Amino acid sequence: MSLKSSFSNFKLECGTDEAGRGCLAGPVTAAAVILPESFSNSLLNDSKQLSEKKRNTLQPILIKDAVSYAFTHIFPEDIDTINILNASILAMHKSIEALKTAPEFIIVDGNRFKPLNDIPFKTIVKGDSKYLSIAAASVLAKTFRDEYMDQIHLEFPMYNWKQNKGYPTKEHRAAIKKYGPTKYHRKSFRLLP
Repeated sequence: MSLKSSFSNFKLECGTDEAGRGCLAGPVTAAAVILPESFSNSLLNDSKQLSEKKRNTLQPILIKDAVSYAFTHIFPEDIDTINILNASILAMHKSIEALKTAPEFIIVDGNRFKPLNDIPFKTIVKGDSKYLSIAAASVLAKTFRDEYMDQIHLEFPMYNWKQNKGYPTKEHRAAIKKYGPTKYHRKSFRLLP
């Protein structure tokens, strides 16, 4: 199925999505992207459907071709304070506000969002597999978050975040059991089953 270029009749429509919501460690990261109307790329899809190699191939293309893009990390202490849903929405809001060009319409992956600056919006379940700008946001959120996890992996290699990116894998949980949580872990999450 090919992705649609836009949802609305607005020229400046931005897509937004987040990555890392289900992780035990690291930030939740959102991106917002406005693509030109003429944009097309046969590789682009929901980031979860793409290999790491394909996501990393797409990242510089999206950065170069986007009318505007931005991303935001919300870190564990804030996630623990306001909860993961609010942190995800906050990351999307901050990313949209950081766009160099203000959008006239926002399309959001998922079914939860809060109004932002009176900009009309639409939530779309599985939007990252339906609309180009949401797919682009999903790829940027994922690749920028992965880069961050690769960096903090160097500080705590025993958790193997380079591989698991902070998701609750068996290996990650075994490391938490053995070494305890770090400053990068989300204390409000159930770190061990």
